[in-house]
Amino acid sequence: MKRFGYRSRLLLILALFAFVPSIVLTLAWGGTMARLLPWVSGTSAWDSVAASGSKALEVARRAPHSAEEERVLAEHERQVATSVSYAHRFEFLTKRLVPALLIAGLVGLVLLTLLASRAAGHLSRQLSRPLHELVGWTERIRRGEPLPPVTDSRGAPEFGVLRDGMRQMAIDVETGRRAAVEAERLAAFRESARQVAHELKNPLTPIRFAVDRLKRGVPPELADAVEVLETESARLESMARSFAQFGKLPEGPASDVDVADLVRAAARTSVPSHLSYTVEAEPGLPLLYAHHDALNRAVGNVLLNAVEACGTSGVITARVSAHGHEIVIAIRDTGVGIAPERINSIFEPYITDKTGGTGLGLAIVKQTVLAHSGRVEAESTRGSGTEIRLIFPSDITAAEG
Repeated sequence: MKRFGYRSRLLLILALFAFVPSIVLTLAWGGTMARLLPWVSGTSAWDSVAASGSKALEVARRAPHSAEEERVLAEHERQVATSVSYAHRFEFLTKRLVPALLIAGLVGLVLLTLLASRAAGHLSRQLSRPLHELVGWTERIRRGEPLPPVTDSRGAPEFGVLRDGMRQMAIDVETGRRAAVEAERLAAFRESARQVAHELKNPLTPIRFAVDRLKRGVPPELADAVEVLETESARLESMARSFAQFGKLPEGPASDVDVADLVRAAARTSVPSHLSYTVEAEPGLPLLYAHHDALNRAVGNVLLNAVEACGTSGVITARVSAHGHEIVIAIRDTGVGIAPERINSIFEPYITDKTGGTGLGLAIVKQTVLAHSGRVEAESTRGSGTEIRLIFPSDITAAEG
């Protein structure tokens, strides 16, 4: 049986379920008719009745009878003869009827077999094709391949429900696989960032102390060199802080945060006076259970990117709103915008087009939002500006990390 395919085995099983009872019933019916019909004819019984009746009539006619009695005896003799004749006719027909019934039974069996085979083939196709398709889907899901597009639905409606469930399962599995890969990649980035921050901080502390001492007694001809040392060491220290921030998730206890107030405070400290900014907030926004410092740092990084994009002039707009069970912080600028080929990579670590930049500003933003079970989105038009959206679930009871 294992050498045959599933459809062949199913067809054989269904055919046996149809053929075996049909054959047994046909043979039983034919045999029963062959035995029962001769008994029903009663020819032997009527012959015995005719013989005994004839003897009785002979005895009865020996005595003198009236005309009426003779008529009655004659009528009885005629009825017995007629019944015996009918019995012989029925026996004659029975002998020829039994083979005809058997032939009709065989013809019916053949027709029933054809119908059963067609029904078995249809049922086997209806069951085997969808199952074979779904088995192929499980292999695709195992290899991480996309499922084929929706085609005509085969099989019973329950297979359609199963297909929809498997498609959703494939989406969930792929989402989980990508999330796992992303988590591993970010974990590797964070580990490398921690190591870089550690290696930078160790020599930076004595360097900063040495520069401070040099500044107090440096000769005029070395003042420029000392200033360069101070500037570059400060830049390295800022880089070390960026690497350290990216290398760790938000720490400490979370609390209820008024997001609108947080964005207003971040805008006051991040946007310089030569740029115009507005903060719009819907009334009645729910509090967000989050790490205040980490969230403030993330919003500040987005605002600083908007400031750099605007340059010497521009407008920055921050909107805080609620959509369903989500709180959205949208920060838009009227700066230079981002090229379409770069928009999908701006949140990746170590990717930057700024001179001396680390490429960690927006990466820290994304890491902070993900640590609060949220997501980030970006839209930009080259020459018209960029909008960054930080989206948080408003119904969480605790932040991750």
